[in-house]
Amino acid sequence: MCNFCSTFAGDFANINILLSSFGVPLSPRIINSRGPYFTAEIRPVELEQVMLLKKMKTCISRKSKVERQKTFFFVSAIALMVSAQMSAQNNAQEAQVSQQDTVSASDFQLDEIEVSAKRVQQTTLSHQVTKSADLNRENTGQNLPYLLSTTPALQVTSDDGLGVGYTYFRVRGTDHTRINVTVNDVPLNDGESQAVFWVNMTDIASSMSSIDVQRGVGTSTNGSASFGASLNMQTDGGPTNTSLKGGEEKDRSRFVIAFNGGMYNTFREMVSAHITLPGQWVANARFSKVNSDGFLYHSGSDLYSYYGDFGWYGKKTQVVARIFGGSEKTAQAWEGVDYETAYGINGADRRTNPADSMNYDLYAQQNAQLAVTHRFTPQWSLNATLHYTHGKGDYEQYKRKSYSYWGLSDSGKSYGFYQKWLENHFAGAVLSAKYISENVDAQFGAAANDYIGAHWGILDYLETPSATPLPFHYEYYRNSANKIDFNTYAKVNWRVINKAQEKLALYADLQYRFIRYTMKGISDDSMTELPFAKDFHFFNPKAGLTYQNHGHLLSGSFAMANREPSRANYTENIIYDPSTQSYIGKMPQAETLYDYELGYTYAHTRFNIGLNLYFMDYDNQLVLTGRVNDVGKQSTTNVKDSYRMGMELMAGVRITNWFRWEGNMVVSRNKIQNYTETVTRYNENWEWVGEEEVFFKETTIAFSPTITAMSLFTFDYAGFIGTIQTNVTGKQYLDNTQNETAALKAYTTTNVHLEYSLPMKQWCKEKKGVPNIKLLCQLNNIFNAKYASNGGSDCSYFQDGKACWPWYYAQAGINVHAGFVVQW
Repeated sequence: MCNFCSTFAGDFANINILLSSFGVPLSPRIINSRGPYFTAEIRPVELEQVMLLKKMKTCISRKSKVERQKTFFFVSAIALMVSAQMSAQNNAQEAQVSQQDTVSASDFQLDEIEVSAKRVQQTTLSHQVTKSADLNRENTGQNLPYLLSTTPALQVTSDDGLGVGYTYFRVRGTDHTRINVTVNDVPLNDGESQAVFWVNMTDIASSMSSIDVQRGVGTSTNGSASFGASLNMQTDGGPTNTSLKGGEEKDRSRFVIAFNGGMYNTFREMVSAHITLPGQWVANARFSKVNSDGFLYHSGSDLYSYYGDFGWYGKKTQVVARIFGGSEKTAQAWEGVDYETAYGINGADRRTNPADSMNYDLYAQQNAQLAVTHRFTPQWSLNATLHYTHGKGDYEQYKRKSYSYWGLSDSGKSYGFYQKWLENHFAGAVLSAKYISENVDAQFGAAANDYIGAHWGILDYLETPSATPLPFHYEYYRNSANKIDFNTYAKVNWRVINKAQEKLALYADLQYRFIRYTMKGISDDSMTELPFAKDFHFFNPKAGLTYQNHGHLLSGSFAMANREPSRANYTENIIYDPSTQSYIGKMPQAETLYDYELGYTYAHTRFNIGLNLYFMDYDNQLVLTGRVNDVGKQSTTNVKDSYRMGMELMAGVRITNWFRWEGNMVVSRNKIQNYTETVTRYNENWEWVGEEEVFFKETTIAFSPTITAMSLFTFDYAGFIGTIQTNVTGKQYLDNTQNETAALKAYTTTNVHLEYSLPMKQWCKEKKGVPNIKLLCQLNNIFNAKYASNGGSDCSYFQDGKACWPWYYAQAGINVHAGFVVQW
């Protein structure tokens, strides 16, 4: 069978031939089925698929019927794009660019000012904006990262194999703990782990108006640093038209009921309401319930989430109170399986889960926000938000552990029931002021946040009792943490040239961030004291420029980001010695990123194509090691010198008014220089001998594929919408030693979405109050690819060589879901 990745790598040198074969320059503004036109958005052309043209005949002859179908989608995309290019109209394109590029201060409504205060100066950035309708089109209960799978260089994975339980994502090879996420400009990342647990807020996409994914460092934002990307999410709450802002059309109440069910007993139920009240008041409410048995055995999820807001929307002022959150109970599926099981070799059951039904995870989280926005003049506006988040939960396991694991002095091991608890409080304020004029935009902002977290463990039962009688609910450790986070920033965008067809803009962004992190108590990793205090002072400058001329757009930027280590980086790597009042082990260091981006795009009324080059140079990058801790969290370690560099190629073409294609391809190189791996050494009797350091002059960073690609066909005709989406992910190593026996195989998945809106108004002769009804069907992984999207590895050295024990997380084969949406 032909391997996509090997084909692309072999033809990488022919990229220039590919670009010239189109007979057009690279392009800016995109015709995007997943959102409106944005000058900075570049939706990729499938470079990899064009390269297949030369080898198609040879490759297809060796493919099975399923593989030929996969190839068909990609090759067809290129043929369609070339044919569309020949019929494009340059004059119409110039008129379009002129109309869209003309902006004045009077064009901004109040709600748009609130959004622009958080999404400013993006023309120098690689980003993608997804609107609510496109975000929720394929929403059948999977967590949010799966709904963003058209984003270039984004990979998704889940513990349960379906994307309903614990779900993670990476962008440009950077893991989710180092990706900044905000909701209405309020940080969503956990203060200590720096992760966002999407399972805690299932179906949050149903309450979003849009999500902006910025790859790279991006503009200054609140919360943790953006080291691979940032997600800026906006909730859907205000008036749907201009009625409450001085317009004539009335904003109407609306109600939605959605239901879908599918394989592995996966069900999603959602109800929402948008209610317009007298006196310029608007209320919104949503409740969602998602259940699934999971693809893996006993990996089921029982989830719910909610959202509500109540706001007053005047012509110059709006005040909105929001509350949202959810609860999850999931069976554990983070232990992984061996290679044969994950890939179903020799009839192995891919649904195998080493954890049994007695191991579960339970957590609930509540978020509250109070936001005030005021427009003083057509140029000046102010936004202020107070926020509070509370979370509490635990996971319980029945496992065999050493007595010392529970802080007991007994020697030996025993099976036991034990729980690890977490409760946290996160509160703060966010403030930003925005100035907009014809030639200059300026924004000033600040945020202050305080995080308080408590961790404790309870031992309920020991199969072999301890020599010392234990009290009921024996608490074997407790520690607490406090993290104060303050930042302030200023941004300026100066349009040096601001003509209808020609624009030149310069951009600058300066941010200062201060963090004070303290911990105390007994560490649950070493069962020793944990007195820790550390201050961080970070300065993060950014600058860029954009030049636009008759549909051409050239952009370049430089950004610097600094990020502090997470809680686990400290607790897993250092031990406090009270006798010397110092730490034993390797103290984690803050990491620094220098991000260089250069992009060129060209937009036409029928198609667009763009290319973005990036070079991300790291100092002390915290890279994944492939190892995991007791709760399935992957560990990281500092590496002094490393980099990620790549090329993001994106394109889109509208063949007809009802048929379009878009795609992207990312080719990257992700390397660590002068890397030293510490491994354990055993003798032939499995007796520990010691540790040994192995040196690598240059090695590939773990979980960083060389190639990712996406192709999306969209059919939209007479109430019917159909999409065919194919994603390709290249090979990934599970550790940082390029060990071929510990790697994820390249994989390709194709999803099909079918949707039909019943002609209710026609059937009911346009009577008032007639609901809109949509029937939908989602088919995931239609070619039943047997693949794993995540894993880990642990290696040791013996007298006769090196031995590794990799593990993998198998993902579901073909799975089908169907349902309906009723709106009135």
